[in-house]
Amino acid sequence: MTGIIQALFASYGGKVVTADYLVVAGGGGGGRYWSGGGGAGGYQSLTSQNLAVGISYTVTVGAGGAAGANSNGSSGVQGSNSVFSNTTSTGGGFGSGNSTSGVAGGNGGSGGGAGGSATASGGTGISGQGNNGGSISTSGGGAGGGGANAVGGNGASGTGGAGGAGTASSITGSSVTRAGGGGGSATTVGAGGSGGGGTGASDTVAATSGTANTGGGGGGGSQPQVAGAGGSGIVIIKIPSTHYASFSSGVTFTTSTSVVGFNVYTVTATSTTSETVTFS
Repeated sequence: MTGIIQALFASYGGKVVTADYLVVAGGGGGGRYWSGGGGAGGYQSLTSQNLAVGISYTVTVGAGGAAGANSNGSSGVQGSNSVFSNTTSTGGGFGSGNSTSGVAGGNGGSGGGAGGSATASGGTGISGQGNNGGSISTSGGGAGGGGANAVGGNGASGTGGAGGAGTASSITGSSVTRAGGGGGSATTVGAGGSGGGGTGASDTVAATSGTANTGGGGGGGSQPQVAGAGGSGIVIIKIPSTHYASFSSGVTFTTSTSVVGFNVYTVTATSTTSETVTFS
């Protein structure tokens, strides 16, 4: 440990609580007009981490990125970061919009899918948090956004790439998959990745947004149909039942004792980036 952390521990009698936690960022928004799906929010799962009792730790749940709004081909918006303690998960990369040239997907926790009318690459994901978005080599089909567990599918003429699959966690006592990438738009739409990824649009069906509190990427939109926004992130903290967590007033959370011997705190929203949690 650094000298600062040692000093903090000493000031509170060296008391610690050992925690497992999951930090998922907001997913990226899908682009518009035969476009790419948004990348999933960065996904990080840590176990057996020692945290000081009596110290306030930052906790932030990142919002999902907005969908591309312009029917002529605007890209989506990158998701926002989620934070707990010294762990920051990066928001998902945006799904790209269309143009006469190819448009690369945005970089992020997982990369957004490419779109456009020429060759373009998917956005780059961050190692340990997610995967790259899919690419395109022909016009007419947007690529899928990357997911926590797989790269986004490539787009092809008339076919959208599927969003990359998310990753399952049983931190709450049951297996839940989160951080799936958004599907690309085309005549044959790209499916959203497992774990909350939105489905891409066709000429007749609008895209869907990433599922709230999964960090799923939004589906890419078509010219007549809207794109999907990214899903918000989540922070989950599991500590022994001998300890408790107290949150600042701007934190929305639930507490579960369904995992025997543990208190599990699920944080679904924070009103600012300055909210905190303290353990006792």
